[in-house]
Amino acid sequence: MSKLLSLKMDDRVFQETEKVLRKIRIPRNAYVNQAVDFYNRCHNRVLVKRKLQKDVEILKKDTERFLKSFELLADLKE
Repeated sequence: MSKLLSLKMDDRVFQETEKVLRKIRIPRNAYVNQAVDFYNRCHNRVLVKRKLQKDVEILKKDTERFLKSFELLADLKE
């Protein structure tokens, strides 16, 4: 299903887009759809990377706490 959009585009960007479209000969609509899809995929990768970095930090802190607790237990056995 498609959605109808009204889009304001900077004149410079529009002119450059029109130049490219004349060369590659695809409809403007298809070009914009491909561009937005690509942009979304790029940003989704950035968001996943940020989440993974946060998760790694949490895991690192939990691991450090676990190791300290384990060391305390080992010290008690001695």
